[in-house]
Amino acid sequence: MMKFFRMNPFAILLATASVAVPADFFTGQAARLVIGQETFTAQGDTPNPNTLGGAGGVAFANNILVVADANRVGAGPLNHRVLIYRNVASDIALPINAEVPQIPGKLCPACRGTASVVLGQATFTANDLKLIPTNASLRQPNAVATDGVRLLVSDTDNNRILIWNSIPTQNNQPADLVLGQENFTTSRVVNPPTASSLRGPQGVWIQGSRVMVADTSNNRVLIWNNFPTRNNQAADVVLGAPDFTTRVELDLAVTRIDAKADNLLNPVSVTSDGQRVFVADLGFNRVMIWNTIPTSNTRPADLVLGQPDLTSSVANNSPKLCKATGKDDKGADLFPRLCGATIEFPRFVLSDGKRLFVADGGNDRILVYNSLPVRNGQAADTILGQVGESINRSSDSAYPLLRAATDQLRTPMSLAWDGTNLYVADPFNRRVMVFSTHDQPIPYTAVRNSASLDVFATGTIGLSGTVRENDEITINVTREGTKNTYTYKIAKTDTVTTLLNNLVRVINSKPDPYVTASIIPDLSTLLLTAREGGEGGNRVEISTSTAPTDATIVLTTGGAFLTGGQDAARVAPGTIISLLGDKLSEVAVAAPAGAEKLPTELGNVQLYLDGKLAPLFLVSPNRINAQLPWEFYDRNSVSAYVRTRFSDGRVVTTMPVAVQIIPQNPGLFAIEGTDPRVGVVQHFSSRSTGTVSVDGGIKAGDVATVVIEDREYSYTVKDTDSLASVRDALIVEINKDQQVEAYAAGVFTRIRLRARTAGEAGNGIKYSAKTNEGAQVILTATTPNLCCANTEGATVTEANPALPGQTIVVFGTGLGRLKETFAQDLALTGGVYRGPVLNEPSAFVSSLAGGKTANVLYAGLRPGSIGLYEVHLELNSDLPTNSATQLTIAQDIYVSNVITFPLRNPTEVVVQPAP
Repeated sequence: MMKFFRMNPFAILLATASVAVPADFFTGQAARLVIGQETFTAQGDTPNPNTLGGAGGVAFANNILVVADANRVGAGPLNHRVLIYRNVASDIALPINAEVPQIPGKLCPACRGTASVVLGQATFTANDLKLIPTNASLRQPNAVATDGVRLLVSDTDNNRILIWNSIPTQNNQPADLVLGQENFTTSRVVNPPTASSLRGPQGVWIQGSRVMVADTSNNRVLIWNNFPTRNNQAADVVLGAPDFTTRVELDLAVTRIDAKADNLLNPVSVTSDGQRVFVADLGFNRVMIWNTIPTSNTRPADLVLGQPDLTSSVANNSPKLCKATGKDDKGADLFPRLCGATIEFPRFVLSDGKRLFVADGGNDRILVYNSLPVRNGQAADTILGQVGESINRSSDSAYPLLRAATDQLRTPMSLAWDGTNLYVADPFNRRVMVFSTHDQPIPYTAVRNSASLDVFATGTIGLSGTVRENDEITINVTREGTKNTYTYKIAKTDTVTTLLNNLVRVINSKPDPYVTASIIPDLSTLLLTAREGGEGGNRVEISTSTAPTDATIVLTTGGAFLTGGQDAARVAPGTIISLLGDKLSEVAVAAPAGAEKLPTELGNVQLYLDGKLAPLFLVSPNRINAQLPWEFYDRNSVSAYVRTRFSDGRVVTTMPVAVQIIPQNPGLFAIEGTDPRVGVVQHFSSRSTGTVSVDGGIKAGDVATVVIEDREYSYTVKDTDSLASVRDALIVEINKDQQVEAYAAGVFTRIRLRARTAGEAGNGIKYSAKTNEGAQVILTATTPNLCCANTEGATVTEANPALPGQTIVVFGTGLGRLKETFAQDLALTGGVYRGPVLNEPSAFVSSLAGGKTANVLYAGLRPGSIGLYEVHLELNSDLPTNSATQLTIAQDIYVSNVITFPLRNPTEVVVQPAP
């Protein structure tokens, strides 16, 4: 029978754990809410009241949200419709500090919004494209505008603006007025243009009694000083062109248009804060600002963003706008591809008179200015949609594409603001993202596997040979071309021990920016651990040399690069997670020991994951331990934030962060300290054990035999057998033995052997396995003798180390969902697992211990625990003595953090290197 050990999972987490500012936006924060999808990452494409297609336009006023469900950037599907959402404050954009209502069965309470009215289609599920326009039809509506009373839609491919004099209340309600056309049934283009004609307008705005239109293909902005009252009414002011009738040459190969303060090239939006006018000048990669609303034609702009001056138009003009990042080999400055001041293909500009927001479409981000810019090319204060000013994870091939992550955007098209929430049309992800102001930042990788926290890359340098005075050792640590060299000349009094200590001192005293050095004394080895957790540490290169050429000391690296760095911020459903930050709570509070179900609030603290309350193990000022819901296997990213009620009455929320969800990413629990940390490792059994693996194929007549001492137990294979039935038949035979009993291992077709007598008396019982010549079935004994009886469940320590060939137990989380559906159904989020004792994760588990394969005998959810896996490992039988033997487990490409444990090989003759 499989053995499980008494261990309180709460104790593991506790043992390994360690005045409000104004609400604001923070670089790298995730969206708090999403509109138009069942989850942030769903990307559903069937039109209905809850699902958006390639939504390109968004507007808000008077508690009403309007979305144009189409675009001109190739994001599909194009639903050729406009959706109207009412009662936004209560039904969609919940107050930031309020509790999110928990709806039974709804796995994304942060996914909100059911439209009440559709325009351009007869029903919410229709997608009919009318080539001949009517007073109710739409063809690629690209933008919307509302003042809460009236509604304007830029019906882009029909070359017109439709006006409803009151907010529509019925599906497919016809418009009251049209601009750009003489009537509702024409869509003609006029060139040269006139004061009333439009060509492909992509932006529209209402400011008091004024109407403004970005007449995109005519390279101009039109302003009506008074709200239009008749079809095809002429505009009063034109910007970007010398007059209303200047002909536009659309073929830029025929004529070159240079940027000036008074011209525009494909403007795609125009907005105003009541005092100023803002234009997204797409073709010139800039945002134009007029400090007062123009009342005369061709008035030049006063300020430009995205360019150093009003005559530049380079996309991401970093040499003019960004700080240099270094020098090339000729001494010239190097610049990043983009920074907080650069812009590429801006799509929308919006201001409330205080902040300014820019949809920087080509860089897949939103630029946030906390106050209105006062100089050309001014850099933004905050970036939304990316985690830094010089990063574009959505388009840069250096970053793996994460589909629709909660903190990423792809070509944001338009913006709306309600004073607290910024609505962003994200067409390629078929959604509207809602970014909110929050009280305090947390790291954008704040949520991690609670066991691993960080997975650091490591490397080794082994010492051998003879220690000789004046021999010189050189160690090079290099990352991306930057080399740090450490040299040590051996002193007369040096031994291997002092030499290792001196090398550690030389490397750590500087200190090296990329690694820390420590010693594995039993192996006369230097251990280098990356300072940076995650995959970045794998880029650290190590090399060595000695001098003179006849030096007697020998250095051997374990590889050219550090290896093993993994991203612990990618987590699997069911994982015990930690959220790291500051001032998360006033006190440390743990869930009651032995609780059958975890609470969703501790110490007045709540953790929201996609708006769903997470079950909590522990809250403290700098760390929250919780479980990621098992049900989150249907998404690849969730939005996480903390809500805390303080004793002085304040309710504080952290900025949301994106949590990347993957099927599995194992972490092993270890004692707090410097990585690689000492693992939580236990002895498996008070009785000696061994293993026989049953592999190969099935052929009737094969004879499989297990030998205990000199006693043979055989089974003749039948043509109806499987490897499992051969194993089980051998177990029946072996259990007739007086010294040894047998049972099936939890993984693979393996036979576990165990002495019937506890204690050392069972150690050394010989066993082996064999088959007849030519047999297809293969039996393999993993060790020659039963081994290593110890106190069952005792911790592996220096005083009670593991032995080669012994079975040990490690504990982890993040191994993903269970293979068996019926068992997974019993693994309830936040609840103690009461499913089958024998279970296994969907993804195969492997292990390395001491650099050699450790046989995974069992891996499964621990009964009586929440989110906790235990893994039984049989160590290789010839491992050397090592007080810090390194161990990892892996699933697919995902490798756990390194843990260490002491191991002693009793047969080993220790020979000290000559001094």
